[in-house]
Amino acid sequence: MKEFSEYKAYLENEITGIINLDKEPQNLFNPLKYFLSLGGKRIRPILTILGGNIFGVPKEESIHAALSIELFHNFSLIHDDIMDAAPFRRGKATVHIKWNSSVAILCGDVLYVEAYQQLEKYTDSRLPLLLKRFNETAIEVCQGQQMDMDYESRNDVTEAEYIEMIRLKTSVLLGCALEFGAILAHQSEETRLRLYEFGVSLGIAFQIQDDILDLYGDPELFGKQVGGDILAHKQTLLFIHARNTSDSTYQQDFKTLLEMEANPDKIDFAKRLFQENGTLTHAKEKMSEYYRLAMENLDKLENDSFPIEELHILAKNLMVRMN
Repeated sequence: MKEFSEYKAYLENEITGIINLDKEPQNLFNPLKYFLSLGGKRIRPILTILGGNIFGVPKEESIHAALSIELFHNFSLIHDDIMDAAPFRRGKATVHIKWNSSVAILCGDVLYVEAYQQLEKYTDSRLPLLLKRFNETAIEVCQGQQMDMDYESRNDVTEAEYIEMIRLKTSVLLGCALEFGAILAHQSEETRLRLYEFGVSLGIAFQIQDDILDLYGDPELFGKQVGGDILAHKQTLLFIHARNTSDSTYQQDFKTLLEMEANPDKIDFAKRLFQENGTLTHAKEKMSEYYRLAMENLDKLENDSFPIEELHILAKNLMVRMN
């Protein structure tokens, strides 16, 4: 996203200032520095800066709220990697692999506390609302993660349950990031909610797109090897729709898919099946539905004469991976 490279550079500089502080013991803070240096798109803190920009809040004022969101996000990633026994994050060894799980837990805990310390930079009347929204969101993210783990042992997860899980695990943090910008600008609850709902709906659309690209994406453009969700029988929108189809022929084909060995043939079989039984079309329609909901909330802000062009650009950039 070339349009937002300036924001990202500003954030990276501020993050570097945090991780370069000399603290002991090194076995705690070196892993923290390592993980934060792995980078990422920094979408969530950029959203906080953009949310503030709409209402005239300079980035120098919104930076602490933005950093709070990013530090919390990285805390959740470190702990998720432990729970998922993930060996890699952003192409590098995860903290619990490079060090150990105990170190990774403590490293995540430090990031969580540092997220609060960033919010404490605001000493005026905005702080209670910032903390309220942060705490609500943090609990929801944990709820979503638990639901995701619970679904691994279930074969009856519904589409509605899956959408709720990704809303909690992924999307509410995007909504919170945007709402922080509006809180900093002392905006009304109605305006804050519109920004929040824009972020939540966009996050759901983005995650559904991620599900689709895991199977149908170009690995060079997507940045991942395709088919990982299918090989793991992960409960995605594609998997759930294909399992719940009422057509007897496709039901048998789905059973065949489950029984196949984890190899490229299984991925190719899934691609063909999901195209033929309407699963791919259904997933794209759901993705478009939530993207449309996101844009409707953004348009309401535009009708109130707020400058939302940067958010339009960012939303389009996030969803352009399908093209």
